[in-house]
Amino acid sequence: MSTEESQPPQGRESGQAAVEAALTLPLVIFLVLGTLQLFMMLQGRIMAEYAAFQAVRAGSRNHGNCVPMVHAALAGLLPSVTPYLGGRGSGSAADKLAEAWKARIGNNPRNPDPRYVQGQGMDGKHDGPIFWLVRESPRPSAWNSEEDLNFDSPKGNGSQAMRLEVRLIYWYRLRIPFADWVISRMLLAHLGLKNYDAANPLNPADKAAGWKKSSGTVINLDPLIRSELSSRVGSGQYVYPIQATYGMRMMTPPRKTFFEQQNCATTPEGL
Repeated sequence: MSTEESQPPQGRESGQAAVEAALTLPLVIFLVLGTLQLFMMLQGRIMAEYAAFQAVRAGSRNHGNCVPMVHAALAGLLPSVTPYLGGRGSGSAADKLAEAWKARIGNNPRNPDPRYVQGQGMDGKHDGPIFWLVRESPRPSAWNSEEDLNFDSPKGNGSQAMRLEVRLIYWYRLRIPFADWVISRMLLAHLGLKNYDAANPLNPADKAAGWKKSSGTVINLDPLIRSELSSRVGSGQYVYPIQATYGMRMMTPPRKTFFEQQNCATTPEGL
């Protein structure tokens, strides 16, 4: 047998390599983009914890008023919501910050409901709240008068002093293309919210991904959060609910007029 006859045709090898590359390329791309997205989500987690601290600090100094609490939280989250200090556009850093702030607050400076800019969802309509702010305590039932003057109890070591405790749910928007879509579909299946049986985006040869709803409780999420997550992803706004909590001793007495609704702005009651 000649040397030429013993060697496989070069065309066959190149064709096999092309097929293997086509099959593995989506997974490789996802590993790169997904890793980048996960690091950005870690940054979002840090920003959410900082925003929760800022909200509590503002509320403890303002009788538990939701407006300064929400605005303080937005100020803490804004750098991760929009890169307003980037090289795009003209003007100073202060001008860019003011523009980014107005885009979320609108013309009402006391707007207690900052929302994502309309059109960020794929349907061009969904512009849900950037975050929910839950006031875990205090509750109006803890005091009888319009303003609790005994909020800072001097008894003992001061452990009976009233605390303002909040839980912030940051609807962190996934920014990396392709990774946002895949992570969202995986998350819905993992949480038992929606199956995904179409073609596997990470393996083109797999015509049915088989991402099934989880049978057990994998992540303990409130039903209201699960419902909102499913609604937003279904409308094309790929988000991930990052939760952070913080508590602080109140520095001003709480006022019932600021607690007509326990949670702030459009945050659902019962969380």
